[in-house]
Amino acid sequence: MTIFIITLVVIGNILGSAMAYPQAARLLRTGNPEGVSAIWAGVSFSMNLWWLVYGLANGLWGLVPTSAIAAALYAVIVVAFVRSVGRAAFGGLALGSLVFGLVPLPVLLVAGWQSAGVTIGLCYGMQLAPAVVASWRTRDLSGVAPGTWLMAWVEGLIWGIYGLFVLDGALLVGGISGILMSTLLLTRLAITGHAPFRIASLRTVLA
Repeated sequence: MTIFIITLVVIGNILGSAMAYPQAARLLRTGNPEGVSAIWAGVSFSMNLWWLVYGLANGLWGLVPTSAIAAALYAVIVVAFVRSVGRAAFGGLALGSLVFGLVPLPVLLVAGWQSAGVTIGLCYGMQLAPAVVASWRTRDLSGVAPGTWLMAWVEGLIWGIYGLFVLDGALLVGGISGILMSTLLLTRLAITGHAPFRIASLRTVLA
């Protein structure tokens, strides 16, 4: 069972670290932000910092590498988004990072890390929700990288299973939230003809 858990952590770290890469690469390469949510970029940066602090505070060392790398990649997405959109991006980014991103703070101050952890898990769904809402409000999703959301779905499954084995409510809730939100966005990509499940190569996934 220990080998199984270690394997989950390793795979979860690989996927979690790589998840934001396709979207960051696409924004940097094309400068096309269509279908990408500024709020999502802002809150994703903040929430990965929260996962990093949560892992350090609770000795969940498996969370630390993926959270740190993901936070750095979302910072790249934020910069690329600003370069593409300009000042119009600031409002959504600030709302995501400074408003939604601070939701766990009062829970932590009042109730401690256990309750704050569950809140962080719930906030993972909130982290992905702006991207899902943005995708369902337009048919032009040419700026969205399907690989990010395919990896988000698998990552949610892995961290949910890991959370179940280590009896960590934050990871379990976060995993379920990730699966739900990723499914909704992948469904939208499929409906609008972007064929998110047609994977010809690793390059396709990371594009």
